[in-house]
Amino acid sequence: MQSEINPWSSTPNLDMEKLYREFGIEPIGDIVKGIEDAPTFLRRNIVSGNRDYSLIADAIAAKKKFYVMTGFMPSGYPHLGHLMVMKEVVWHTKRGGTGFISIADREAHAVRGLSMEKCKFFGEKYLSWLYALGYKGERYYQSENDRLKDLAFESAIRINFSQLTAIYGFTPETSLAHAMSVATQVADILYPQLKYGPAPTVVPVGIDQDPHIRLTRDVANSLRMFTILKTDDGVSIRSKNAPAEAMDKVEKAFGKNGCKRFEGHIDVKGVDIAYADEIVRKIEVECGGYGFYLPSSTYHTFLQGLTGGKMSSSVPESLFRFDEPEKDIKKKIMGALTGGRMTLEEQKKLGGEPEKCSIYLLNVFHMQEDDEELKEMCRACKAGELLCGTCKKETFERIKEFTKDFNEKLDEVSHMAE
Repeated sequence: MQSEINPWSSTPNLDMEKLYREFGIEPIGDIVKGIEDAPTFLRRNIVSGNRDYSLIADAIAAKKKFYVMTGFMPSGYPHLGHLMVMKEVVWHTKRGGTGFISIADREAHAVRGLSMEKCKFFGEKYLSWLYALGYKGERYYQSENDRLKDLAFESAIRINFSQLTAIYGFTPETSLAHAMSVATQVADILYPQLKYGPAPTVVPVGIDQDPHIRLTRDVANSLRMFTILKTDDGVSIRSKNAPAEAMDKVEKAFGKNGCKRFEGHIDVKGVDIAYADEIVRKIEVECGGYGFYLPSSTYHTFLQGLTGGKMSSSVPESLFRFDEPEKDIKKKIMGALTGGRMTLEEQKKLGGEPEKCSIYLLNVFHMQEDDEELKEMCRACKAGELLCGTCKKETFERIKEFTKDFNEKLDEVSHMAE
């Protein structure tokens, strides 16, 4: 079945709950409850879905090793719609994660037709934004990372065109470079583990990027030498394509546990599956394998554009960049679509509809950090006490303060992106 989403199309009216059910994405709510000092994007259910995020939450709580990575296709200037993923990455690095940022210049060149020089120009803009937000971690351009290219080639061995058609809707007219960019995206997600060893990895994305996550999880699984199954009295370590050397090392590692070796698997009694998995991953790496963890992922809802619908750089009035002139930002905010009624009388009588309001949602996502003040804004709107004009003016003042601070930081860190 061909997916109704892919990373390169415009998908403005997505039924998130339907997509979560269709692709096996779990709600994140219960996991958030266990995170100390959870950020606004988790508290407010902006990030609403996940795959295996409990691995990351556990690593944060136990102060154990984990990675956070994401990529940006440098096909234009960064804007308000990119801010959420950047904030998620920065927060995870501050909670102990090792950060990785891929500037997907090969993808932009293959899919959008941009020159590598232009990709470099836009790539530096994205990196500057990240550094201004406090990012500390690694970054690279796909075209300059030889180890990444080698991993992309190995990943491509495990991918066929039937998969690409089913997951991305590729056709006979799809270029080979486009297909290769997908393999490179897979390698991007697995690259932190290639560089520093197997560990849980979280990739914050929008739902439109989930095809990359699903494919990468398939590839990561196929690159494992072993699979481990829980049994009544221990575990069964089953070879997928493990060399004899790896089987010998597994047998030796668990010999004291009374393991029993068969032709294609080794059964071990009295061993916890998590402990066995850790040992087996190390053996895979020692024997020339990867031992990859399946990547975890989080999914945020899309911020509605100022004109309603999806925020898109092809509709300039739907968003603003932080380096735009103040008067232009103000014009967009004051002209933004709201959840207000048709007349002042109706607004006071019936109240507004904040859940439909681009200005209220802008505060939910980015411009109002205080939960209590946000609740009061919502209450006053619904009660007809807060009028749209007043709300827009107050929001613009917050935006002014935010952009002033952000642009000052941009000036300080711009050299780091070169």
